[in-house]
Amino acid sequence: MSASAIPGATDEYRLPLDLKPTHYEVTIQTDLEKQTFSGFVKAHLDVVKETSKVVLNTAELELGTASVYSHALQKEQFQSDQSFDATQERAVFHFPTPLPAGSKAQFQISFSGPLTGSMTGYYKSSWEEEGKLKYYALTQFEPTSARHAFPCWDEPLLKATFEITMVSRANTVSLSNMPSVSEEVYKPGNVEADSALGKLLSTLDHSEEWKITKFQPTPPMSSYIVAWANGSFAHLEKIITSPLTGKELPLRMYATPDIIHQAQFALDVTAKVLPIYEQVFDVAYPLPKLDTLVASDFDAGAMENWGLITGRTIALLFNPERGDLAAMKQVATTQSHEVAHMWFGNITTMEWWNYLYLNEGFATLMGEVIIAGMVFPEWKVDSEFISGHLNRALALDAKLSSHPIEVDCPDANHINQIFDALSYSKAASVLRMLSNYVGEDLFLKGVSIYLKKKLYANSVTTDLWQGISESTGVDVVKLMDNWITKIGFPVLTVTETPEGINVRQDRFLETGHADPKDNETIWNVPLSILSVDANGTAAVDKKPVLEEREKFYPLDTSKIFKLNAGTTGVYRVLYTPERLAKIAEEAAKEPSPFSLNDRIGLVHDSMQLARAGHAKLSSALTLVSGLRNEQEYLVWSGIAENLGSLASIWWENDQAIELINNFRRALFVPLVDKLGFEYADDESADIRQLRTLAISGAAQAGEPKVVAELRARFAEYMKTGEDAKIPADLQRIIYSMAVRHGGRAEYDAVMQINDKPKAPSARTAAIVSLCQTRDDALLQETFQYILNKSRDQDVVYFFRGLETNVKARRPAAQFFKDNYDTLYKRFEGNFTLKYLVEMSFNSLSTEKDYKEIVDFFADKDKSKYNLSLSQVLDTIRAKIAYLERSTDDMVDWLAKWQNGSKL
Repeated sequence: MSASAIPGATDEYRLPLDLKPTHYEVTIQTDLEKQTFSGFVKAHLDVVKETSKVVLNTAELELGTASVYSHALQKEQFQSDQSFDATQERAVFHFPTPLPAGSKAQFQISFSGPLTGSMTGYYKSSWEEEGKLKYYALTQFEPTSARHAFPCWDEPLLKATFEITMVSRANTVSLSNMPSVSEEVYKPGNVEADSALGKLLSTLDHSEEWKITKFQPTPPMSSYIVAWANGSFAHLEKIITSPLTGKELPLRMYATPDIIHQAQFALDVTAKVLPIYEQVFDVAYPLPKLDTLVASDFDAGAMENWGLITGRTIALLFNPERGDLAAMKQVATTQSHEVAHMWFGNITTMEWWNYLYLNEGFATLMGEVIIAGMVFPEWKVDSEFISGHLNRALALDAKLSSHPIEVDCPDANHINQIFDALSYSKAASVLRMLSNYVGEDLFLKGVSIYLKKKLYANSVTTDLWQGISESTGVDVVKLMDNWITKIGFPVLTVTETPEGINVRQDRFLETGHADPKDNETIWNVPLSILSVDANGTAAVDKKPVLEEREKFYPLDTSKIFKLNAGTTGVYRVLYTPERLAKIAEEAAKEPSPFSLNDRIGLVHDSMQLARAGHAKLSSALTLVSGLRNEQEYLVWSGIAENLGSLASIWWENDQAIELINNFRRALFVPLVDKLGFEYADDESADIRQLRTLAISGAAQAGEPKVVAELRARFAEYMKTGEDAKIPADLQRIIYSMAVRHGGRAEYDAVMQINDKPKAPSARTAAIVSLCQTRDDALLQETFQYILNKSRDQDVVYFFRGLETNVKARRPAAQFFKDNYDTLYKRFEGNFTLKYLVEMSFNSLSTEKDYKEIVDFFADKDKSKYNLSLSQVLDTIRAKIAYLERSTDDMVDWLAKWQNGSKL
C-alpha cells in the first residue's frame, strides 16, 4: 500500500516515510548495580525520497551525536542540528548534504538512560535472595515504548530485522528474541578501540568481568515486539518437534531461582498449544526457540514479544501444591493467548493501532477459546467465554462513550487507552459470531489463507475478510463491516403472531431506549433461530440474517423457540414477558432443550435488559429463581455475578440489600450444604468451581454459618501457622471474611501472607482481602501501604478490593482525589492509570457523586484516561436511572418471594 493510502500516514502523528529502516544493529550495555543502561544503534535505511533530515522516535534518553553514512555519496556526515518534540516523542536530525532518493544509508547514534521501575521501555524489576534485594532488567515496548530504550522508527508498519548485542556482567543471563550465536568474556584489546563497541566497552569498570552476547538476526518485525532482558535467571526446558517442519524447537521458562519451580505448568501449556497452532494455521512457527520470562514487576498481564514472551507472576506461575483452579486457568489461557500472538501480531502485524483488534481479538478467541478448548475440554471454555468476554464486552459497548472495535488512534495517549474490553473481548466475540455463522473449519481455513498472504507483512481488516470470504464463499466484508467500524450493538425486539415473529433491531444502551441520533446503524445480524419440535428435539437454523431495521420470519410460535442459539451473537434479545416466562420454564427443565450456552445467555440478557429499562427486573428475578435447581457451574456463575451486581448497585439501600442477600443465601446455602467445604483430587472442574462459588456467594451475602466456618479455618491458621484447612480455591474468601469480620490480628496475619505468599494467587487474594476491613484505622493503613510500599503492578488489585468493600468506596474515591498528583506521576506511562480512574469511582451511584467527579476532573489533563472517565460517568448515570426505575419493582418482588418461601 502506498504511503498516501495508509490511514494517518501523512498526518502530524505519523513519521514521514522519506526513510525506511530495513535492519537495526542494537547494542545494549546493562549495569544492574548502577541501574543504568547505555548503547548505540545503527539503522540501515532505504532512502525513499531525497532528504537531509532523519526523523525518528525517542524519549527520555541521553543521546550522543548522530551520524549518517550514505552509500551513494560514499561519505559519513554528522548532524548539523537537532530538535526534539517531547509531546510526539520525536527527534529530528539535520545533515548538511541531502541523501539521494533510491540510495541506501546507515544512521548511527549512541544513547544512555536509567533503569527505572516504570514497567515500560527498558526497566528494572526486583526480587529478594537471602534477605537481600536484587535486580534484573527487562523490556516492555508495546505499544510505544521501544523509543524509551533505543532511538527507532517506532510504528508497527515500519518492519525491519533486528540484530541485538548485549554487554552485561559475566555472571548474569542475557536474553533476546533470537538465540545467541556467541558469548564471550570481554578482555581489553580484543575489540577494536575506535569502534562504537570499543568506545562503549572502554567506559566499563574493568575490575569486574563483562561478557558480550550476540544474537541471531530476527525476521522482519515491528519494534514493539523487540525484547531483551538481563539478570540472574534460572530456567526450565522442554523440546518439542514441529509437526510441519520436523525440526526440534526448544521451549524455555526463565525466572528468578526462588520461583522457577512454579513455571512448569506454563511450560507444559506452551508445549501442548504450539504444535496445534502450527497445524490449525498451516504455518510453521518461524523462530528457532521460544522463551518465556516471568517478571515480578509487570504492567500488563503478559506480552507476546516474538521468541521471548514476558509476563507477571500471577499470569505465568502456578504452584501445584497451593494453586487454585482459577489460577491454573489464568496461566493456561494467558500462555495460550501469548503463543497465538506469535502468528497474530508477530508474523502478521496490524498496519496501525486502529487495527489492534486483529492482534488481540484473534489471540483472545484462538488462545482462550478454540485452542484452549482442544487442550482443556473439561473447562468448557466456549461457555465460560460468554460471561468472561461477551458479557464484559457488551457491558462496555452499551455506553454512549464506547468506541468502535476499529478506532482512530492518532497519538500515544489514545493508543494506550484502547487496550480494553472492545479490542479484546468484543473483537473476539464478533469473530466467534462469524466463526459460528460460516462454520469453524472454514473460518480457520480462511484465517490460514490470510496469514499466508501476509507473512512478515502488515494487514488491515479487509485482508482478513478476504481470506475468510475465499474459504467460505460468503461476502464477509458486507456481513461484518458494521460490527467492526460502528459503535455499539443491537437489541432485537421479538413480537409474535401465530404465523411467525417480527424482529426489530435498535442500538442497545444501558441508559434506556436510544435517541434517533444514536440509533442509525443497521447491523447484519445472524439470528441463529432455535426451535423445538413436538418430540422436544431442538434444531437450529443459522441461515437467517437480519439486514434491515425489522423483518418478519415465518415460524410456528405455538412451539418453543429462541433466537441466538448457543449465545454466539453479539446482541441481546428482548421477548414479550409471556414468551420469556415460557423460555424460562423450558430452561429450568432437566433435560432442557436449551444448551448450557443458551442458559448462560438467558441469565445475562434478562438482567441487562432490566438494567436498561427494556424489561422489568422482577421478570429477570423470576427467571433466576426458576433456575435454582441448575446443575452447571457456569450458569450459577452468571447468576452469582448478576446478583452480586444488584447488591453492589443498591449498596446504600438497607432494605433492598437485606432482601437481595436473603435471596442470595436461599440460592447458595443449599449448594453449600450439598457440596460441603472439602475438595477431592478426583472431582470434576465443575464441582470444584461450583463449591467455591456457592461458599463465596453465601459468605458475601452474610450467611452466618458459612462465615463462621470460614473464620474458624483462618483462626486455626493463625493459631498453628498451618494452612491445611484453607483449600487453595477458598483462600480468597477465607482471607476476606477474616479481615472483614476481624480486627488487627487478622489484618496483620493477611499482611504477612501478602509479604511472603506461597503462590502468586495467594498474594493477590491477600491484597484484595486487606481492602475488606471495616475498621477505619486499618483502612487508612491500607491507603498508606498503597502509597509507600506496594509494588506498582499490585496497585490495581488494591483498588479492585476497595471497590468491592462498600465501607471503603467513598474513602477510596477521596483517597484517589487527595493523592491524584502522586498517583498520576507514578502511573502516567502505564496502562494502570485508566484502571485507577475506573475503580475509584465506578461503584458510586448518586447525582451528588456524579457532580463531584465532574467538578474534580474539570481542571485536570485527562488525555491519558479520557475514555475511562467518560465510561465512569456513563456508568453512574445509568445506575441513577436504574435505581429510580427498578427499586420498587425489585423490592416488591423480593418481599413477595421471601414471604412465600421458607428461608
